[in-house]
Amino acid sequence: MAVIDVQHLQKRYGGREVVRDVTFAVEPGEIFGIIGPNGAGKTTTVECVEGLRAADGGAVRVLGREPGDPELRQLLGVQLQESQLPDRIRVREAMELFASFYERPAPTAPLLERLGLGEHREQQYKKLSGGQKQRLSIALSLVGSPEVAVLDELTTGLDPQARRETWKLIEDIRADGVTILLVTHFMDEAERLCDRIAVIDGGRTVAVDSPAGLIRQVAAGVTVTFRPSAPLAPADLAGVPGVDAITVGDDGIWDVTGRGNLAHEVTRALAAHDVVPQSLNIVQADLESAFVALTGKES
Repeated sequence: MAVIDVQHLQKRYGGREVVRDVTFAVEPGEIFGIIGPNGAGKTTTVECVEGLRAADGGAVRVLGREPGDPELRQLLGVQLQESQLPDRIRVREAMELFASFYERPAPTAPLLERLGLGEHREQQYKKLSGGQKQRLSIALSLVGSPEVAVLDELTTGLDPQARRETWKLIEDIRADGVTILLVTHFMDEAERLCDRIAVIDGGRTVAVDSPAGLIRQVAAGVTVTFRPSAPLAPADLAGVPGVDAITVGDDGIWDVTGRGNLAHEVTRALAAHDVVPQSLNIVQADLESAFVALTGKES
């Protein structure tokens, strides 16, 4: 049974349909990602999963239960996209407060140590750095010992080092057996962490696959970009093994896309025509390129 099962979800605000038809299922032990352009319906979708908003159509089940089921609240941890605590509350006090909401909370002191907040337990919230506040937000979502954690834009505003430290933390949480639903607009984050990803655009699911599977669906494997040192015709490279497409820009820059050991094959063919590839650049397809191909928008 899927841990989270969303089928044909719909949500409207007044006459505006924000979520039109979102469908995906999260398997036990997965880190499952949701990506999409701004305004695509990502946060509304997870708020329906969390029980913070009622769906207007379709079906949502979490651990076989309806969102908002009192029993489910003991099994689901939530880190909201935007959250704020009172400025003067101390880290320890916030943890103890949230722990009191659960029947079987995790010991707060070891959890704070694990999240690098042990020495800050008496620090007031307003004096924490952005990264520390984010770690506290994650700690609060885990203090109930959840089976499922929903994390919405957890690394927004963090510096590169703090982001990578947070990624390692999420991988450790999954290793403990927690299933994670992750909403992010960072393609490198989704590609690094997620087992599978749902791409949402315009309130609809447009694709669900592993990061590598999404790339294979819509993007050529490699792009070789160069400026030829001598006249060259597209037909000169059309028969090169692995070449799928050739485009020549008005500025004289060539883009050759394809698969396999494309760079080697292209440079060998150029040498056969006494052409040197100037300003040579080799770009491997990634989740960013797949995202743009699926949605027509930058992340």
